[in-house]
Amino acid sequence: MNLKKGLFALSPLVVFLVVYLLSSIIAGDFYKVPVCSAFLISCVYAVLTTKGKLSQRLEIFSKGAGHPNILLMIWIFILAGAFAGTAKDIGAVHATVSLTLSLIPARALYTGLFLTSCFISMSLGTSVGTIVALVPIASGIASEAGVGVEFMTAIIVGGAFFGDNLSFISDTTIAATRAAGCEMHQKFKTNIQIILPAVIIVSVLYVVLGWNLHINRPDFESVNPIKLLPYILVIVLALLRAHVVVVLISGILLNAIIAFVYGDFTWVSWLVSIGGGISSMSELIIVTLLAGGLLEMIRHNGGLDFIIDRLTRRVNGRRGAQASIAALVSLANFCTANNTIAIITTGGISSDIGRRFGIAPRKVASILDTFSCFIQGMLPYGAQLLMAASLAQISSSAIIPYLYYPFVMGFFAILSIIFDYPKK
Repeated sequence: MNLKKGLFALSPLVVFLVVYLLSSIIAGDFYKVPVCSAFLISCVYAVLTTKGKLSQRLEIFSKGAGHPNILLMIWIFILAGAFAGTAKDIGAVHATVSLTLSLIPARALYTGLFLTSCFISMSLGTSVGTIVALVPIASGIASEAGVGVEFMTAIIVGGAFFGDNLSFISDTTIAATRAAGCEMHQKFKTNIQIILPAVIIVSVLYVVLGWNLHINRPDFESVNPIKLLPYILVIVLALLRAHVVVVLISGILLNAIIAFVYGDFTWVSWLVSIGGGISSMSELIIVTLLAGGLLEMIRHNGGLDFIIDRLTRRVNGRRGAQASIAALVSLANFCTANNTIAIITTGGISSDIGRRFGIAPRKVASILDTFSCFIQGMLPYGAQLLMAASLAQISSSAIIPYLYYPFVMGFFAILSIIFDYPKK
């Protein structure tokens, strides 16, 4: 594909970025412009500029928006909203926040939340599931402790990307190891050598930032411990590797049982609570549908093929080959806003590059996974940040400046390419 056609195929993404960034600059606030508005304009542009009958173009767009992976994500978002809404209304969030503030020393609060998020995400294998379980608690702690909600939410999101990158049951790990042709434990050993310094540095940073933190200890004795059960159930089921849909439905049902037993809900008020939780996810659901359709239009017009062709045309040497793999998956992730899809899209060509230049499959898999998670942590229109923003009732852009772990992880991933590390 020539340069003109390739750039034209990617132009819907350029339209999105121009509309979103310029509007934010004009408004003087990057948190005021709704992401869904910019996506809608770029989607309309993509449909209008694609060749063929209008009905055919709309069919292509709808195919992307209605992809099974997209619809599954929407199911998860709906259930997550219902669980978060009902858990908050029965007092489960307040009870869990009170317990956390009672048990964790103030100086270790930030580090404790970060390492907890790392552990849960490693066990769950999903960043979204971790965010659903912990962000409501973190935002509640922020209110009680007088700390910025954006900062506390970012702690959880950063830890969530740790498990997304390393867990043996993570979609990204599975996709990366299959594409590269290596075993999961091989990829883990290589990956942990790259990102462990990032975990240590960020943990120490949180200790320093929280050293002078003072919290008024809540009176936990006044809290009903039964209302801790919904979050305990969610975490336990997730650790048992139950499907996230099963986990969330179980949590919603337990919320209902507790609410009816203690008189927190009537039948109608329970339905109202569910509806309110689902409504809080409306922007996230809309963005997911629009992003799925936009990706399909870009793919149909050859945009992703153009990126792959241009980046692999002049690969030279091991470091250049590794850098091209990192750039491939990063750009694909930038276009798709889904790290798993980005890995699947670029995995085949990345594996070929690795074989040609003698790069171990485990290193290829590690680069694919680490850089896709790094880029995903910088996208205000990515599912993780949108989910966290919806649960914390803040802007997704407001979280990004505080995402220390993804940025430090990306820094060490770049160093691993520069120094060709680890050597084996």
